[in-house]
Amino acid sequence: MPPIHGDTTILDSPEKWTGKSLEDIVNYRLSLVRGIKPIKIGDVGQKYIENLQIMSMSERSTDAEMELVKNASPTVSIDGDSPIFGPIGEIKSAKFSNSTSDKNIQKSFYDKDLLAQDAVVGLYNKGIEISRIQKCFSIGMFGKNRKLVPTRWSITATDDIISKSLMEKIIDYDVIDTTKVFSYNHLGNYFSVVMFPSRWMFEMQEAWYGEDGNVGFGSDFEDMRGMTHPPETAGAHFASRLAVSEYLVEQKTQAAVMVLREIRPEYAVPVGVWQVREGVRMALNQNPVIASNFLEGLDAACKGLSIDKKEWLSHSKLYQAKKQKSISDFF
Repeated sequence: MPPIHGDTTILDSPEKWTGKSLEDIVNYRLSLVRGIKPIKIGDVGQKYIENLQIMSMSERSTDAEMELVKNASPTVSIDGDSPIFGPIGEIKSAKFSNSTSDKNIQKSFYDKDLLAQDAVVGLYNKGIEISRIQKCFSIGMFGKNRKLVPTRWSITATDDIISKSLMEKIIDYDVIDTTKVFSYNHLGNYFSVVMFPSRWMFEMQEAWYGEDGNVGFGSDFEDMRGMTHPPETAGAHFASRLAVSEYLVEQKTQAAVMVLREIRPEYAVPVGVWQVREGVRMALNQNPVIASNFLEGLDAACKGLSIDKKEWLSHSKLYQAKKQKSISDFF
C-alpha cells in the first residue's frame, strides 16, 4: 500500500514502466509499504483473503487502511523474479473500501468449475494485463481446488500457460521465409532476437559479468516436445517465450527463435522478470534487420552486444538442433 491517495496504479503496473529509468521504478516500489500476515495456503475462504480478492478485482485504485503491529521495518526485499518491495511490517488489522469490479475477472472468480489455466487464458484473451492475472492467480482466485500461490510461481505459471496456448496456434502456421533480427535495450538489459525459417524451436540465453570479471551463462532450449530440463534462466525463459509467441501469432507465422539477453553492470537492482517480457516485446516492435541466414542474423544480433558470437553459439542447443538434418532435407 502507498501512503498517498489518488490514482496510484503505476506503482504496481509493470506494463506502464517501459521507458522509465531504473531509479523511477525503484522509487515506485520503495514508496509501497508491504503488510504481511501468515496464512495457510489452503485458507482462501477466510474473510481477510476474500477482501484482498475483491480488491484485486477492482477496476481502479482502491482506498484501504492498514494498521501494523509495530513500525514497518526498512528492510527492502529484492527478488530477481518479482519487483522489489519497500518497508515491511506485520498486519494488525486492515480495512478495504468498496469498489467496482472488473466484470471479466469477477466472472472467472465466481466460476468454481473453471480450470485455472482456462481462467488465465480467457482473461488474457479479453485484454486483461498479465500483471493483474498473475496477482489474481497468486491470491487463489482461479480453479476448482483454490490455494494461495507464491508470487514467483504465479508469475512463471501465468507466462507459461499463456505462451503454451499461443504455441498451439503457431505450429499450424506457415514457416517464415526470411531471417529477422530485432534489438532493444533498457534498464541495463540488452536484448537481441534472431528469428529464422524453421519449424518452432525456442531458446533463451542470458549472459552477465560476475564480480570477478568472468562471464556467466544460462541457456534454455525447447522444441515442439517442450523443455526436458529445469530452466537455467528461470522465469526469464517463459517471459521471453510469451513475448515471442505473441508476435508470431500476430504475424500468423511460425519460426525458430533465439533470444539473447546481456545483463550489464548498470542493472544494479533486479526489478523483476517483467522487464524481460516487456524488453522482448519492445524489441519485436522495432524494425528488424533482414539477414540471409541464421549465422548472418546472429552477426547482426551481436553488433550491439559485448559477448562474442562464438560464446553464444558454444552454449546454444538450438544451434546444434538446427544443424541436424530433418527428413525433408533428403527429398
